[in-house]
Amino acid sequence: MKMPKYIAVKQAEYVSGYKLRVRFDNGFERIVDFGPFLKNATNPALTQYRRPAKFKKFHLDHGALMWGDYEMIFPITDLYRGKV
Repeated sequence: MKMPKYIAVKQAEYVSGYKLRVRFDNGFERIVDFGPFLKNATNPALTQYRRPAKFKKFHLDHGALMWGDYEMIFPITDLYRGKV
């Protein structure tokens, strides 16, 4: 898959478990599973997002998908590839 030079997250919606459907500004979309990442996390700033209610409180900020005040954020290219 060829990566665009610049990409931003346009929309994200909860699917199930720790999965989100992420749509990018070029029309591409992918379901990203954050479960393995959260399962292996040891930092309390990250492990708090294992609670489903907390995980579902993601938001977009200038084309980036994040939780809290930059507590959990991923490179957009990783989201595009589906690897977090």
